[in-house]
Order: sequence, then structure tokens, then C-alpha cells
Amino acid sequence: MSEQQGVLKTGTSTIGITFKGGVVVGADHRATMGHFIANKSVQKLFKIGNNLALTTAGLVGHAQSLSRTLTAEVALFELRRQQSMTVKGAATLTANILSGRPHWVQLLIVGVDADGGHVYSIDSAGGSIPDVYCATGSGSPYMYGVLEDGFKDNMTQAEALKLAARALHASGQRDAASGNGMDLAVITPSSGYVQLSQDEIAKLLK
Repeated sequence: MSEQQGVLKTGTSTIGITFKGGVVVGADHRATMGHFIANKSVQKLFKIGNNLALTTAGLVGHAQSLSRTLTAEVALFELRRQQSMTVKGAATLTANILSGRPHWVQLLIVGVDADGGHVYSIDSAGGSIPDVYCATGSGSPYMYGVLEDGFKDNMTQAEALKLAARALHASGQRDAASGNGMDLAVITPSSGYVQLSQDEIAKLLK
């Protein structure tokens, strides 16, 4: 993809998968300008609350600004209410921000609450769609091929992690704008947001 108004755009692969007891969320590392790989270690997965995560595809400047805003808003909500924001609440908040001032992004809001694990896809104009799994970015067609073949209801955490790693690996192999490794995290009611180490990810890919 190309550079616009001095802000880097990314060809991207991000993913969210629900399983029995929580969610898995992940993203690749590559940022591109046209056919040029501009950066091999871009952060596209953000913890925005102990029970919530955000993945980003699109303009890096817009994505980073949104991650800071959402992290602050979630923290303020928890401080005032003395309770965690629901995943639907975080998705609605994000959608409202984007509908007021559209951003060049496609987002996933992923997390757990009293009703279980949830994945919401948020488009650049504020549309919000829940699903049991979702993939975004230029690598999403390759990931959906893996997801539709491998996803099943009531997956275990281990199964969901392996599926997410396999889907992100497939996009990195076939999509020129995705790759250079990945970040993966698990969110559960008992442990909250836990990001995997690169060694743990390497074991999943074996």
C-alpha cells in the first residue's frame, strides 16, 4: 500500500477467535509503502484493558491515536464505575469515535466479559459487527481459508491458539504486505490479557 499525507499505511493481517472460556487475538508485524517493506516490527495489537484488546489495520498514525484514546477511556470508565467495560461497550465506544470522525482504519475489538468471549469488527465509518471469529487486512482472505476449515464451537484455548498462529502464518506466506512474525495474546476471565512470548509462538508453529 502507499504513503498518504506523510502517514504510513500498512498491509496487514489481524485475527480474533473465540473459544470456550475466552478469546485469542493476534496480528502480524509488517508495514508497507507500495511494494516497499517500510518496517518489520510494527505494533498492531494493543492491550486497552485487562479484559480488552484492539487490533489495527490502516494508517499507522490513526491506529496509534485510537489505541491511546481507547486505553484512556477504558481506564476512566473502570475508575468511575469500579467495574470492567463490556466488550460490546468498548466496541460501541470505538464505533462512536469513528462515526464522529472517520479514520483510515479497520479494527477488531476483542475481549471477555460476564457473557463470555467476543470479537467485534469495526469499519472506518463506525460500523460494528460481532462474530465468533474475524480477520482483517490485506491478508484476511488467506486467513479466512484457514479459519473456515479449522474453526469449531467450544474450541479449547490450545486449539484456538494453534489455529490463530496457523492463519497468521498462512497470510505471511501468501500476502506480500503481511509477515515478519506475529504477536498473539489470550484473554480469559481468570487471567485477563496475557501476551505470548516469541518462543511460545515458535512452538505453536512447529
